[in-house]
Amino acid sequence: TERETERGRDMEAAGGHFVPFILLAAGSCLMPGHHAGAQVVHTENVTVMEGETAEIACKLHSYDRSIVVIQNPNRQTLFFNGTRALKDDRFQLVSFTSHQVRIALSDVRVQDEGGYYCQLYAEDTHHQVAVVTVLVAPVPVVALVGDTATENGPVNLECRVPRSKPAAVIRWYRDKKALQGMIRQEQQGKIFSVSSSLSFPVTRRDNGGVVTCEADLPGVKGQRRRTDFTLDVRYAPSVKLEPPPSILREGDDLVLACSVTGNPLPSQISWTRLNDSLPIRAESEGRELTITRLTPADNGTYVCEALTDMGRDTDQYTLVVYDRGAIVEQQNALSYAMVGGVLALLVFVLICALTITVWFSLRQKGSYLTHEASRLDEHGEVREAFINGGGDSHEHKKEYFI
Repeated sequence: TERETERGRDMEAAGGHFVPFILLAAGSCLMPGHHAGAQVVHTENVTVMEGETAEIACKLHSYDRSIVVIQNPNRQTLFFNGTRALKDDRFQLVSFTSHQVRIALSDVRVQDEGGYYCQLYAEDTHHQVAVVTVLVAPVPVVALVGDTATENGPVNLECRVPRSKPAAVIRWYRDKKALQGMIRQEQQGKIFSVSSSLSFPVTRRDNGGVVTCEADLPGVKGQRRRTDFTLDVRYAPSVKLEPPPSILREGDDLVLACSVTGNPLPSQISWTRLNDSLPIRAESEGRELTITRLTPADNGTYVCEALTDMGRDTDQYTLVVYDRGAIVEQQNALSYAMVGGVLALLVFVLICALTITVWFSLRQKGSYLTHEASRLDEHGEVREAFINGGGDSHEHKKEYFI
């Protein structure tokens, strides 16, 4: 009939070939009176991350083995009744039953996004569109901008997400505290490029600290990505000599250790003696200076020096070599600190006691004078004592009153 011929043309356009026996089988099912149990097709939208696999399902209702065709957004036929028509191995048939047709698209790309058509050729052609949305997960990359950070100067960082869909949201964190960066965003087609710049001052204590850049897709769960950046802060070296713990006598060995910090660490440590050269028996190896079989001639001030392109620092130790029979009372910094603390406490206690004593004495004397003056006033003798300048009977009262 004319209707069947027209349907055949549609099927030929969909599948690329016209198959008469299939069309006849389909036509035999399209008899009048089937409207009560009409065939229906349903689809569901799919959201998938780039690189993953998307499954597209065409659910069938009252299916009687009519022709089912699945097309991509460009209206190219992917499957014709379960047979793959497009030469793209990423599309695979998962299942084809009387209830549904399910296909899988692996390694999904942004170009695959769009509406996929499920068409059922029955008495009336039915079709539904399954919209496939492809998201691109953010991958933040943190880089240093400009020169390496130095002490008391700024460090400039940039966190960049070169590809994301939708546009990624970038946040900065340092020691679990949020930092505010400057956001820039560009779009090319469906893909967004987002970057954030951050700048803050640093000290030597910030060296080795961690700054975190976090990128997230708004409204999408489970797609948060974090990248840590370790701070590299350059600063001048700091030197500290560790003196020997005991008194040194003739014949003993001296080992001086020079503790050095800095970024970068100095490659070499130099040892010298003020106003003199090092003893012949002195050996320096790295951060240690060793002098064997000490003699009084080895006395002097020994200096450890560290030098880098960030600066220099020194520390020194004064060596005193005692005779074997000399009696020396060793005092260390802790002993002096304890003595000083005790003396300071005693002085404080004495001052407090003296202040309290003087205060009570003045208070008691004031109360006594006030009492005597009150008695003189009661007897009308205050004026007389003041005018007469005294008298035998009021001599002691005048004295207290004045």
